[in-house]
Amino acid sequence: MTSKHPSQRQLHLNAFLMSTGHHEASWRLPESDPHASTNVEHYRQLARTAERGKLDSIFFADSPVLFGEVGRRPAGKLEPTVLLTAIAGATERIGLIATASTTYNEPFNLARRFASVDWASAGRAGWNVVTTAGPDAARNFGVDDQPAHAVRYERAAEFIEVAQKLWDSWQDDAVPADKAGGVWGDADKIQTIDHDGKHFKVRGPLNVPRSPQGHPLIVQAGSSEDGKGLAAKYADAVFTAHQTLADAQEFYRDLKARTAAAGRDPESIKILPGIVPVIGATGKEALELERELDRLIKPEYARIQLAKTLRVDPGDLPLDRQLPDNLPSEDEIEGAKSRYTLIVQLARRERLTVRQLIGRLGGGRGHRTFTGTPVQVADAIQEWFDGGAADGFNIMPPVLPSGLEAFVDQVVPILQERGLFRTEYAGKTLREHYGLARPGNRYADAAVPGLAGIG
Repeated sequence: MTSKHPSQRQLHLNAFLMSTGHHEASWRLPESDPHASTNVEHYRQLARTAERGKLDSIFFADSPVLFGEVGRRPAGKLEPTVLLTAIAGATERIGLIATASTTYNEPFNLARRFASVDWASAGRAGWNVVTTAGPDAARNFGVDDQPAHAVRYERAAEFIEVAQKLWDSWQDDAVPADKAGGVWGDADKIQTIDHDGKHFKVRGPLNVPRSPQGHPLIVQAGSSEDGKGLAAKYADAVFTAHQTLADAQEFYRDLKARTAAAGRDPESIKILPGIVPVIGATGKEALELERELDRLIKPEYARIQLAKTLRVDPGDLPLDRQLPDNLPSEDEIEGAKSRYTLIVQLARRERLTVRQLIGRLGGGRGHRTFTGTPVQVADAIQEWFDGGAADGFNIMPPVLPSGLEAFVDQVVPILQERGLFRTEYAGKTLREHYGLARPGNRYADAAVPGLAGIG
């Protein structure tokens, strides 16, 4: 696959950044800084590297809980919207996406936070909407267990609705800043939203003017039925995990059809599967890096985490046997349904032992790991892109910073030469990078009283 790409369609590339890298043993390499997760300059430099490669955006995952076994890998992390503001000042064009939960936040606070990041970055903010699975997070908020899966997604849909209303509560021209007339803001163009729903009652307006993008980009990462329904209605981009081309193609077709059925243009939602590229100058060199990383995995920690995901006791997972037959059904899983299904199907399809499965999950937790030369990585990306499986990719370097540098310096130029990826940014905002229009304001032409009409 070396010829110039015939169509005008181009990839969207996001860099998913995680401390020392996505491979759970990356922190043990001699080059790695085990304290990188709290080093702001580490992330600033990664963002500048991604920007040098003209990537659309960078992304930080998050959860309001200390996740996993702390002995296994770096577990402490900074609150991502705060981190994004620090990165905004060190970059100019790269999009900035952070995760925030709709289960353990309130719409007003979160809408204000992302509008503020959008202002701080001159229109480069994105919100990865998650519903947060697991009882441990619930117990940090005075709840004994997580709400049911369907309830979490119902709340998430209403949460996004409220946030978008709040982002629209200021019209774009609500601040004339008329010094001569002594009028800073036009009260007729700022309105309450008066939302009264099942989960939220919010009066508004927001105390932040409408931000540069109008609405920060909405990203969604769940692939369950409820997750796909939420994405079809609200998401601008979707981060997803697939192991095979056929599965990715089916997900792509399904979500595009659901988006059309929701009354939206299917091209307005960008689907980005995750890929963990283990890159070497030769195939042998790439394989040696993969083997070195896998050798550094401590299986006793990884088995505990796998057992939590599968909702079984670690003792039920002997390392050199395949998964037991009596695993819970997907219907019994209330959190991370799609990831549970992916892991079980991977293990069953390839008849992996628990030890082998741990190795496969060590690099990307269920995302596709691809080991090879820069040309082979570019080929793998193009195959899925041309094959109707992706609009782009969520790049998950196994080791940071070297894995991102290798992708930017060695793979991106190949994609550019093939006409698959930009050589310069065409716009300044995250929406412009993704080829998405700035949303109109729902209140701009509606007969809704502004603050001047409220006693």
